[in-house]
Amino acid sequence: MSMLTLAIETSTKTAGIALLGDTEIIAEIFLNTGVHHSVVLLPAIENIFKVTQIKADQIDLFACASGPGSFTGIRIGISTIKGLALATGKPVVGVSTLEALAFNVIGSSSVVCPMLDARKKQIYAALYRTVRGDAFEKIVGERVAGVEDFLTCVGEETIFLGDGALKYSKMIKNILPGKAYFASGFQNHIRASAVALIGKRKYHEGDAVNPFTLTPVYLRASEAEIARSIRESS
Repeated sequence: MSMLTLAIETSTKTAGIALLGDTEIIAEIFLNTGVHHSVVLLPAIENIFKVTQIKADQIDLFACASGPGSFTGIRIGISTIKGLALATGKPVVGVSTLEALAFNVIGSSSVVCPMLDARKKQIYAALYRTVRGDAFEKIVGERVAGVEDFLTCVGEETIFLGDGALKYSKMIKNILPGKAYFASGFQNHIRASAVALIGKRKYHEGDAVNPFTLTPVYLRASEAEIARSIRESS
């Protein structure tokens, strides 16, 4: 019987839900409407189940983009996937948002740099290299940094993608003349199907967890946490 994986992605401005069989994408919804994730996510999941005639308790594995990215979006995604996993008793896998974004150009012979806008003149970024047709080797780990500081890690031809790469493309080209290449427009959005594919691979590698131990990857404190820390220290 086919193994079914349901994945969601809400760590950026877009939202996605995908249902994966053993080797194929059964259904996928991608939303770039500007409507808050809390409004669209559950109806989209229900729609996936409705059109595929598959029920939640038939899902074998749940996967979720766990960050870095939007603090609110990550919390919504993780709380939703935890609820589904707890209700069905099935395992869950957290997937790096940056790795899922990089997956859009999997197979490239160049280094891949997924880059998300972290605001405050900073980006979330990492560097990957394809080692198999469906997997990456991490060259530089995920971090939050200023653009110029992060680009000191880049030493060869690199494909940049993501909203951070789009925002800072001119700076990247100036700092890395002849080394910086940019993905096509649609490749700058994260796909839930990539989260599903990576999640399934991680599951087979033994990386699945129970819902209670799934945690977000923020890389830095939220504005609320910073404000609370300032109040407590004053």
